[in-house]
Amino acid sequence: MVVIFSEVNTNPVGFGRLSIRCRKRCFFLQKETPVRLSTKSRYGLRALFDMAYNAGNLPIQVKEISRRQNISPRYLEQIFQSFKKAGILKSKKGPQGGYFLAKRPEEITVQDIMQAAEGDTLLVACTCENSSEQDLCEFDGNCVTQLVWKEAAALLHDYFSSLTLKTLCERGQALGLRRESNHKFMYYI
Repeated sequence: MVVIFSEVNTNPVGFGRLSIRCRKRCFFLQKETPVRLSTKSRYGLRALFDMAYNAGNLPIQVKEISRRQNISPRYLEQIFQSFKKAGILKSKKGPQGGYFLAKRPEEITVQDIMQAAEGDTLLVACTCENSSEQDLCEFDGNCVTQLVWKEAAALLHDYFSSLTLKTLCERGQALGLRRESNHKFMYYI
């Protein structure tokens, strides 16, 4: 789902709530509530970090990631389908199977993950290149703040593009996160 925040207005009744219109539904947030990414992208990033950190490119089962990250296995399966379609993950069937990274951790950016989970995430609809979305704003082309939102979106895109799973693994190691390798290897003699 592409989340596009089109406008922020005070509730006309005056209860101090803000209305943020989205393409599919209307969200009401308290004034101090920050704009947030969906659980799909947040959990997806955590799960892929877990895979890179604990398994590298080896297959890992959803139940292991679910246990470590405290994410529902059913929800992880749904998220992983998006990642498979995007070419970030592959799967292997069988007792030694599971999901594994389709590329090396240094080749998968946070932007790739966000794109696969969310699609294009825009801060406001008026920055959308699609003219049907631009029709939501009556000030299109005559609004100084439109440039602010475009620049902010570009900075966020560049930042997410600069981070890879390898970067996150290095940060995890620097934080002293414990690695867990439960891979069952079969030895033949």
